[in-house]
Amino acid sequence: MAKELKNYEVHLVEENLLEITGKGDNPLWKNAQVLTDFCSPWDSEKPSKIEFKAVWDRENLFFCFTVSDTMIHIDRKDDSIHSIGSSDRVELFFRSNHAMNPYYCLEIDTASRIMDFVAYPNKKFDFDWNWPQNNMAVKSSIDDNSFTIEGVISILSLKMLHLINDNKIETGLFRAKYNEKEKSIFEPVWISWVNPETETPNFHTPSSFGILHLIE
Repeated sequence: MAKELKNYEVHLVEENLLEITGKGDNPLWKNAQVLTDFCSPWDSEKPSKIEFKAVWDRENLFFCFTVSDTMIHIDRKDDSIHSIGSSDRVELFFRSNHAMNPYYCLEIDTASRIMDFVAYPNKKFDFDWNWPQNNMAVKSSIDDNSFTIEGVISILSLKMLHLINDNKIETGLFRAKYNEKEKSIFEPVWISWVNPETETPNFHTPSSFGILHLIE
């Protein structure tokens, strides 16, 4: 029997009132369910607190990660895929069905740099693909205790990519945290909303997804 997917309710807010600032400080965020149920199944240490929130206004899906972390690692060599992929970041993966053929990935670091790509089974990635233009934006901020990454994705683009089915979006929510093991040598810790129950870290698998349920 298939395992029941984790479910997060995305509450409806009034249209055209939420503008992202990168701080997650709009009063409308008080309407959101706060998700803190993240784990790092492949690491013995409990990850620092992550808060995820999402709301929608029928035109856009809004999301916000607030991560308790004061030791942020960012690779500033350039703005390449490799640089973003070597930095602390949050990630959202979207799929239209269990087959994940294709699925769409957004990986965002603390400088609001976005690595967006389309992926296929067996970790076949197309980095030439981009999210539909003018249909997604992110902003970020860092304070003394945490960093926040706030974003908006148009409902139109999610529908264009066949990602909304019966008001449900099958989604993976993740974090990559880089810790310095030796001087200038950083190793990642992989953190997920859903425990994919894989022997080694793997977000690119059907068992790593849950559901964002758009509530009318």
